[in-house]
Amino acid sequence: MNKKLRLLAVPTLALSALALQVAPAMAHEGDMWSTQTTLNTMNNSGTTGEAMVDVHGNQATVTVNVTGAAETFMDGPFPHAQHIHISAQGVCPPATADTDGDGVVSTPEGHPFYGHIGTSLTTGGDTSADSALAVDRFPGGSSYTYERTFDLNAETAQSLKDGTAVVVVHGVDPAKMPAAAAEKMSSLDPKLPLAATLPAACGTLGASQMEAMPDGGADTGVETDTNTGATFGIAAAGVGAMALAASGMFVAHRRARS
Repeated sequence: MNKKLRLLAVPTLALSALALQVAPAMAHEGDMWSTQTTLNTMNNSGTTGEAMVDVHGNQATVTVNVTGAAETFMDGPFPHAQHIHISAQGVCPPATADTDGDGVVSTPEGHPFYGHIGTSLTTGGDTSADSALAVDRFPGGSSYTYERTFDLNAETAQSLKDGTAVVVVHGVDPAKMPAAAAEKMSSLDPKLPLAATLPAACGTLGASQMEAMPDGGADTGVETDTNTGATFGIAAAGVGAMALAASGMFVAHRRARS
């Protein structure tokens, strides 16, 4: 190989090495996934709905649609506290979770099943467990659509990925509760009636799933690892194409010289 041919071969080798280095790095960029659930009625509330969580890096966009909820409370819209519960069994509690026999499953009675609060789905401000009963910052009325984007804490993110995160919507019309329970005050806040904090709907968010690739993705050579959420192929294909092009130039030049 003469000196000119050796010089042309160097870019090809360098590009091949670059392909090996860049592709794994690109595979870990853009942590994007989503999960969703159907919200089923609890405590004879009649409340149902759906919830979806879209995660982009450390941010989450949460959408909750609710119908059939308690409508009014003290001449105003009934506030519906809503949370993502984490770090337990990741299931909604059965009726047998009613340990005190008052005919309803209270929030504390549900904790062994859906866990403690990881995120409060408030309409503004703080989203931590500290805002669990911030009734002035939750949606209200018989039906509503909630959507908010906020920073996601690591503990909630892990439960979402594990499939153990549970969305719980609170607030039940006292008329739909057993008389004894309807007269109780909440053990979470003695200033509030039990009806205000009683779980009304519940749903387990399934294990995280990667967002679908756009149409034509197969033509680009992009593949998704559903276990890690990593996207492969873009860097390898792009740099690999450059390497092939350079290799082609090298061969053409060599033939021209021979």
